[in-house]
Amino acid sequence: MFNTTRTVALATILMAASALAQNPSPPSGATGQCRDGTYWTGTTKQGACRGHKGIQTWYGSAGATATTPSSSTPAASTPAAPAAAPTAPSPAPAATPAKPATAPAPGGGPGMVWVNTSSHVYHCPSDRWYGKTKNGEYMSEADAVAKGNRPDHGKACK
Repeated sequence: MFNTTRTVALATILMAASALAQNPSPPSGATGQCRDGTYWTGTTKQGACRGHKGIQTWYGSAGATATTPSSSTPAASTPAAPAAAPTAPSPAPAATPAKPATAPAPGGGPGMVWVNTSSHVYHCPSDRWYGKTKNGEYMSEADAVAKGNRPDHGKACK
């Protein structure tokens, strides 16, 4: 009985690995698939799958390697989320784009900084992460320093 159970378990594992190895058809409009399983919908390879471990398969035309002025904009260089999920189950968890975790918290204002309470780093109003980290609060820069927080990248607000 022990050998039968072991054989059935091994067969199940091998069948699951075989099913995962098959590539589902890409969503409509996808021009490439990233190595982490997400899809790219841009027209060029420039910036495709940046932050997603690179390009695994390119579905676009062979001449799509030329750089265009629009490919240098931030919107074109970040991978878009897949429009529709593949019909087969995906073995890898869906990758999340590198965007702030939450919308800006209400508050802030002149002379206020956003303190990330998890990392103890404060962000100035001109900073990308001002009011957008998952855990944080607004306070004056002097209060932030007095509580032992440090400025982002060592640059105090001006």
